[in-house]
Amino acid sequence: MRKRLITAPHGIRTHGEGWLDVERAAVVEVTSEDKDYPVESAFGSGDGPGWRAAAPGSQTIRLVFDQPQQLRRISLVFEENEAARTQEFILQWSPDGNGSSVKEIVRQQWNFGPPSSIREVEEYRVELSSVAVLELIIKPNISGGAARASLKNLRLS
Repeated sequence: MRKRLITAPHGIRTHGEGWLDVERAAVVEVTSEDKDYPVESAFGSGDGPGWRAAAPGSQTIRLVFDQPQQLRRISLVFEENEAARTQEFILQWSPDGNGSSVKEIVRQQWNFGPPSSIREVEEYRVELSSVAVLELIIKPNISGGAARASLKNLRLS
């Protein structure tokens, strides 16, 4: 029998449960950010405040990976404690770094109705190879208005 001991990979480590360490694996681009809700707080365990836009209207969070990634699971958590609204988000990816060949993963709407319906949790099983860019577009209120986009948590594996 031939065998060898291996050490932990020298690449990107994961956070518990096999989650990708997004902060080390990608550059995060964001259209707007409230200083009290920075985008990096959306990539942790979910205990932080999450991200919130500084301005109302449609917003984009784009992950540009240092090395192409294989993704099998995408977890998103949104919370709205203040206003009733219908939010839409679009999750898409590209195998090239310039985003010229964008492929949609999902387009989803959710009705927030505080105080009873304040949390949207989405879990997607995917088989994506060579992901260079992952993009989340959030339309916080499809009816218009001054709602600000927010994201409690985003995790990838």
